[in-house]
Amino acid sequence: MTEALRTLLRSTRVVEIVGDIIRVKAQGVAFGEMAVVENVDGEKSLARVVDLEGDLVSLQVYAGGKGLSTDASVSFLGHPPDVVYSEHILGRIFRGSGEPIDKGPDLSMEPRIPLEGPTVNPVMRVLPTRMIETQVPMIDLFNCLVESQKIPIFSVAGEPYNELLARIGFQADADVVVFGGMGLVFDDFHFFRTAFENHGIFHRTVMFVNQASDPLVERLTIPDMALAVAEKMAVEENKRVLVLLTDMTAYADAMKELGIAQERIPAIRGYMGDLYTQLARRYEKACDFKGAGSVTILSVTTMPGGDVTHPVPDNTGYITEGQFYLHDQVIDPFGSLSRLKQHVIGKATREDHGQIMNTMIRLYAGAVEAEKKQSMAFELSSFDEKLLKFGTLFRKRFMDIRVSLPLIEALDLCWQTLAECFEPDELVMKRDLIDKYYPRTEENA
Repeated sequence: MTEALRTLLRSTRVVEIVGDIIRVKAQGVAFGEMAVVENVDGEKSLARVVDLEGDLVSLQVYAGGKGLSTDASVSFLGHPPDVVYSEHILGRIFRGSGEPIDKGPDLSMEPRIPLEGPTVNPVMRVLPTRMIETQVPMIDLFNCLVESQKIPIFSVAGEPYNELLARIGFQADADVVVFGGMGLVFDDFHFFRTAFENHGIFHRTVMFVNQASDPLVERLTIPDMALAVAEKMAVEENKRVLVLLTDMTAYADAMKELGIAQERIPAIRGYMGDLYTQLARRYEKACDFKGAGSVTILSVTTMPGGDVTHPVPDNTGYITEGQFYLHDQVIDPFGSLSRLKQHVIGKATREDHGQIMNTMIRLYAGAVEAEKKQSMAFELSSFDEKLLKFGTLFRKRFMDIRVSLPLIEALDLCWQTLAECFEPDELVMKRDLIDKYYPRTEENA
């Protein structure tokens, strides 16, 4: 009898059930190993080893612990968690257990890959030099999304962050989109699927979805599945892969509940002490591979109560390379940051990009100050009046997240907006750029 078969036949009874965690006594079991839990009624569910204490093994049941009996049996499979991977997964939707939920063709005979592969050799990482155009002006113009970047959208409940994420997904110039949804209500799941289908990218999209009604423990596998597939496509098929994850706070909350069920000692606000490590393990999958493709990660991190010091956004900010700060249905130009934008602005983009970015933000900051003066009934100068006009146009033409513009058109619109509000000498920009791009009319010629 082979070792694999002996492993498969190892079976034991349940000793204890705590929420979605069951404990059994077994020998020769590895951390992270997969198992099948068979209840007394014959119903089966996958489980994963999450803790080892001598011969006492704790397993996380994918379908949840509800309805399980201590008379249930556990059979260990002898391998870590994996996910199906082949050319046929494009255009398919999977749940957190790895099973397809779109009623498409059977994939049970397709090859599978482990979720937790080795980390990338640092020598094979290359410096990011390419931009991913999203056609969202507040991103492309002021905080570019750079290929191989990891960056979150910081938001509060009620903001249209899923709408923004979907728009970036179907407008971005990526080869493949891998979507990971955690704790989604059905309306959000249907919205993402419909958006990808209606905009013609579903055939190059893979979706991994954990709905709010699904078992909580399946939520923890969604980022790993999405990133394992993305990395495989980038390395072996030279694809430029964009990974969309929402919502990483829901993912962290699931980790917290698992830690409580395991009776681990919590750290700040009930989260486990390894929160930073667990988030970093996922985000650090973003990479531009030498001689191959790339993985870019754009996630949503909701801030409970709008608190940016909450443990999840706080730890995320240390790991990622900036953030897009979404509030009041706009991307805030002051709270947002892309630390890698200097690698592409004016290099992979048009020569005037850097000057336009700095000038527009400087003048908008002046517009905000002019609005404060106006609200306090201070006397406004003629330049203040120009700033007020500019501020109104800036919000309407660029800050509204529903606006879609290719980068070149957005740059031209910036020059047009400046020309409508200011004279060339008031811009404080390089003269050669003004001479080349500033729109000339009979009035300002």
